[in-house]
Amino acid sequence: MIFKSLFIFILLIKVLFAEEFTVASFNVENLFDLKNDGTEYKEYVPNTTSLWNKKTHDIKLNNISKVIRSLDADIIVLQEIESLSALLSLKKRTKYKYHAFSKQKKSSIGLAVLSNYKILKQHTLKVKSRKIKRDIQEVDIQIQNKRIKIFNNHWPSKRQKESFRILYANTLNNYIKKFQEDLDYILLGDFNSNYNEKETLKLNKDLNDSYNITGINDILLSSNKIHKKNPYHYNLWYELEYTERFSAMYRNNKITPDNILLPQALFDQKNISYINNSFKVLKKPYLITKKKIHRWKMIKKYTVHAGEGYSDHLAIIASFDTEPYKQIKKVTQNKGIAALYKNNATNIKIKNAVVIYKNKNNYIIKQKNNRAIYIYNSKEKLELSSSYNLYILKTKEHYGLKEISSFRIIKKHPKKENIIEYFTQAKSINLFDMKYQNELIINLKGHYKKGYLYYVKKNNTYKIRLYSKDKTLLPKNGQKINIIQAHLSFFKNKAQIIINKKSEYYAY
Repeated sequence: MIFKSLFIFILLIKVLFAEEFTVASFNVENLFDLKNDGTEYKEYVPNTTSLWNKKTHDIKLNNISKVIRSLDADIIVLQEIESLSALLSLKKRTKYKYHAFSKQKKSSIGLAVLSNYKILKQHTLKVKSRKIKRDIQEVDIQIQNKRIKIFNNHWPSKRQKESFRILYANTLNNYIKKFQEDLDYILLGDFNSNYNEKETLKLNKDLNDSYNITGINDILLSSNKIHKKNPYHYNLWYELEYTERFSAMYRNNKITPDNILLPQALFDQKNISYINNSFKVLKKPYLITKKKIHRWKMIKKYTVHAGEGYSDHLAIIASFDTEPYKQIKKVTQNKGIAALYKNNATNIKIKNAVVIYKNKNNYIIKQKNNRAIYIYNSKEKLELSSSYNLYILKTKEHYGLKEISSFRIIKKHPKKENIIEYFTQAKSINLFDMKYQNELIINLKGHYKKGYLYYVKKNNTYKIRLYSKDKTLLPKNGQKINIIQAHLSFFKNKAQIIINKKSEYYAY
């Protein structure tokens, strides 16, 4: 009787008190077993010249389990698991009680979930495609007396055009739009789509067979906003600084194929809720250096296993709670321009911002001993050399470049400023450091060759892209120039100097 009462008491405690838990996603990059099923990739047929054998298999298994233990997530979805056998081998090396596995018969790889919480049921969303043999895995998980749906995704890679990923987005969208508005669910996994795919797709003609319609942004309606209605989704990548947004690298470019998308139900006052700013990428030193991710290493033209490395993806993780969502109230404050570079900066007052550059209805403003920022396509008219108090309504990122997209003038100060004091000597800074984006740089000499300005600094030669919408404004190939003043911009993490007028440089 005493033990029964104690058991009931413990259950009541668990229900009464909120419980925090974490959900993660990790593409393990091909965890195969040692059984020849006939569906393996050639290099994973066991005990052949590819050296996929017990030794390399165990190294891979131990390395992936090390990552999972580092994550320490309560629930983790996995992509590129070959079999239930491979999953169970992984499970033995971790702490998890429950598992689920899903795979098409003719597919080489499948989807898996490991969980500390009870998996109530599993369901497979079939995607109608003759070419791609992958489904979407759905599991229902119980946390205390609440339930959450988890959708594990592994969309087609970018060997396929965007229309293939749209098939997956439509399958998901048609399924979830039948849900009640307050149903808690998470969409996560390897979408093989950047969080801002709408921007990146239009730059890639080989992939864009959908008139710039994307699965992740246009069908699943994911963005940096929390909407009050389904089927809109908030993408957690927007919680991180731009330079930190990546879970994989392709040709030295940082990309975000792995995503966590949340509906409005996880931001309401019911059931399970998201914990603000809890999204992270696992970037342990053993996983990544400044230049590369320590993926599973293949040698001899990707035909032989070297027996070292982890995955070509980094794991992502976020925290949730069984209590109502705690909204962070937006408070208007007087801050410096530097505050505008924080994520989703809105409703901020800035004082004494000086207009140091003007090109049509585009401006650069800067505060003394603070940063500069670009104002794009302004409806408000500003005067060069004038100082203003401004109310910043909205900022945005254009391929990584921070811009003010909406503001109001609070006050214009009568005194004109000496804007030369606000210019930045080009050689006094690291032009490739994003903290100097939007500075108006001066006095940079070099020679122009095939789109780049080559210049010397401390006996080292550097090159930086010179860009203009009007190509006739650029110098002639081989010409020596001195930049009098120009906008230091960034495009997809790469520095570039913008030329808007011929008067911004002279040839010599």
